[in-house]
Amino acid sequence: MDRFAGFIVKHRKTVVVIFILASIVCMLLSNLVGVNYDIMDYLPDGAPSTVALDTMSQEYDQAIPNMRVMVKTDSVSEALDYKARLARVEGVEAVEWLDDAADIYAPIETIDQSVTDDWYKDGTALYSVTVKDEKETEAVNAVREIIGEDNAMTGSAVVNALAPVITSKEISTIMLFVIPLILAILFLTTSSWFEPLLFMFSIGVAILINRGTNLMFGEISFVTNAAGAVLQLAVSMDYSIFLLHRFSEFRSEGHDVSAAMVLAVKKSTASILSSGLTTVTGFAALILMQFKIGPDMGWVMAKAILFSLIAVLVLLPAAAICTYKLIDKTRHRPFIPGFERFSRFALKLRAPFLILFCLLVVPSFLASQNNQFIYGASKIYSSAATQMGRDMTAIEETYGKSSPLVLMVPKGDIAREKQMNDAILQAENVTSVVSYVNTVSDVIPPEFAPEGEISKLYSEHYSRFVVNMDIVETDPGAFEKVDAVRGIAADYYGDGALIAGDLPNAEDLRNTIVHDNMLVNGVAVGFVLLILIFNFKSLSLPFILTLVIEGSIWLNLAVPYFRGEELNYIAYLITSSVQLGATIDYGILFTDRFLENRRLLPKKEALRVTIQSTTVSIMTSASIMTIAGSLLGRISTNAVLSQLGFLIGRGALISMTLVIFVLPAILSVCDGVIEKTTWKARFYKKNDKFERKAAYEH
Repeated sequence: MDRFAGFIVKHRKTVVVIFILASIVCMLLSNLVGVNYDIMDYLPDGAPSTVALDTMSQEYDQAIPNMRVMVKTDSVSEALDYKARLARVEGVEAVEWLDDAADIYAPIETIDQSVTDDWYKDGTALYSVTVKDEKETEAVNAVREIIGEDNAMTGSAVVNALAPVITSKEISTIMLFVIPLILAILFLTTSSWFEPLLFMFSIGVAILINRGTNLMFGEISFVTNAAGAVLQLAVSMDYSIFLLHRFSEFRSEGHDVSAAMVLAVKKSTASILSSGLTTVTGFAALILMQFKIGPDMGWVMAKAILFSLIAVLVLLPAAAICTYKLIDKTRHRPFIPGFERFSRFALKLRAPFLILFCLLVVPSFLASQNNQFIYGASKIYSSAATQMGRDMTAIEETYGKSSPLVLMVPKGDIAREKQMNDAILQAENVTSVVSYVNTVSDVIPPEFAPEGEISKLYSEHYSRFVVNMDIVETDPGAFEKVDAVRGIAADYYGDGALIAGDLPNAEDLRNTIVHDNMLVNGVAVGFVLLILIFNFKSLSLPFILTLVIEGSIWLNLAVPYFRGEELNYIAYLITSSVQLGATIDYGILFTDRFLENRRLLPKKEALRVTIQSTTVSIMTSASIMTIAGSLLGRISTNAVLSQLGFLIGRGALISMTLVIFVLPAILSVCDGVIEKTTWKARFYKKNDKFERKAAYEH
């Protein structure tokens, strides 16, 4: 390690130049990384709805409707004109309206009111539009030009077209607020005006390199793209703080600049790598998920933390040596007072906090497991802060909710298709079925039907039914009602029936993620325990630390349950891994210092000194994570990202509180057990002749 640190110090200018050049190249490469905004693309390949979608893309040229357009109109003729204009848009494959369901040339009053109300009511017309996947952006922009801002459009095509622009703006806004606020925290908690700029420089370079190297994956998910930089900044900053604090300590002991940095790198590498490895483990556990957003974020964020570690252990020492004179010139008095009085106060509260923790931990665990979850994409962009959200609300208020399903069955038996069609129409919440037998005729053979109608509904091997339901995922019993339609199809065609759509996709997503949850959490906790056992050489401390952090996770995830809020399962699952991997560092720092102090001091005094010496570091790290998460939650209009931000921000605060107030209580109660189960613990005894002065100077 001496040779490694010495090499960095000797070639410091070369190291800085190499990292700057690499960050510039990666910044340019990051523009080539694709971003996928369709959650359903991340379902496992073997999921039933994935199989159905793949089969449909092979069998049919035309996809299912993916956009609803509502325009204000005073007449049927004007509505028909809008339909014609929409149909001429490049990328639009089909536009369906009232004239496809009834004879509009007869008096409007003679048409069944229930049919009319699906397409034409309250001075508006509603169109069901099918847009090609590769033409979504151009088509959606063209449709908006036709209908204007006063009319509305919604659907997956709209989300896929507009989300990239919205998310990109929001990421820029978030970073615009996050960076100054984090700098403000660092200015308060460090003793130099220049040090925080070094911290931001080293982590900023790591972020740019990570974003550029994402090109190896071709494309990443919108969750990873939007949250990645914020999370990397939030969870990596304490590594650089720890290294420069060590550097300052060795300089204050009289070492010259180069020698102090070599010692700082040598002495802090083990602790930094241990903390970083637990964070990497939390993200790496996501790689095991079947739901592909897990591996997507797992690989990218594990790589991000590794780049942060490299930047802190290689770039930061080189940059600090190059600029140490600026660090010295910008020294200022500490703005944060000493925590001696606070440490005494916290120590007095350890028993009440421990009792409260014991009372809340089990109910919080149960509540966190029984949240009302959202699995699909139905509410990702439902915020009234966006045009998409307002449009969705306007259409649903006028025409109600809509979830089209696509059902494909082996073709060749028109009589059986007719029976199944009629049975599905009787199912709960089914409003209409578009199929060959009720659109063309159950008595006209396909060879005599119009070719245009045939190609939409019949392929070489399948007959397609478009089933419209007036429910969405968040409605009570939505999945059961979809299962009822699935069951009817199975009664007639067995395993030969295939079904896809937002609701079946969300149901498959639920089944996949619930399985992933136990696996990811189990693996993450298991690996963290192994790392802690290796780090502390103890059989008891790893379980104590994991209990405290897992308890903070359960408390955090119980909040939505007690508030009666719906929780997106993707945000829930990612939070569990991120909070464990990132905030376990607080416990590691606290316990490391406690073990050092406990060898020199009685139990109570060792705890007090530990609280006093670690609170600033823990509060700094937690504050950065809280601010970054809260801003992501406040600014993002994407429901997944917003919830993820709030959960991570709140989780950091809860973890900090438990580490400062509850962990000391558990360490106090388990003091004897810890000594017996920790290798070479050698805790202080009254007859030991250790000098306490060393502990206070530490």
